[in-house]
Amino acid sequence: MHLKRILLTLTLIVSISSFASEYKASDIIGTWLSEKKDGVIKVSLNEGQFRGHLLAFKKDKVDLGKVSLDKNNPDEKLKVRELRGIEMLWGFKFDDDEWSGGKIYDPISGKTYKSYMNLDGKNTLNLRGYVGIPLFGRTSVWTRIDKIPKFKE
Repeated sequence: MHLKRILLTLTLIVSISSFASEYKASDIIGTWLSEKKDGVIKVSLNEGQFRGHLLAFKKDKVDLGKVSLDKNNPDEKLKVRELRGIEMLWGFKFDDDEWSGGKIYDPISGKTYKSYMNLDGKNTLNLRGYVGIPLFGRTSVWTRIDKIPKFKE
């Protein structure tokens, strides 16, 4: 009888641990290459929220004295700011293998969307931006990178 109890307890522990979170909140922190491979975003934890800033953008030609501006922003005052360094992701909190409750700014369209993110392994980030409900959205897949690539035309 004692052996049956031990086996039952071990089975229960294994079952419960399989439901434990696969990821830690900090697993999303790092540098990511956008799906179109035209932007590099650094995700960090700041003031209790996960946020992402644009580190590099393919259309930037800083070495030629040209930088990309946020010209599609609906706020007239922000149309003259440089894209490099802008906050593209903000407001995300980690819960049950998902970073949710945040927003993403798309500098190409100038629009901001509700968003959530999850990992597919340690190096693939699925980011869903949507209007209203997630059903009406689009998922972009980003790849973790170690260094900022040299963008070519």
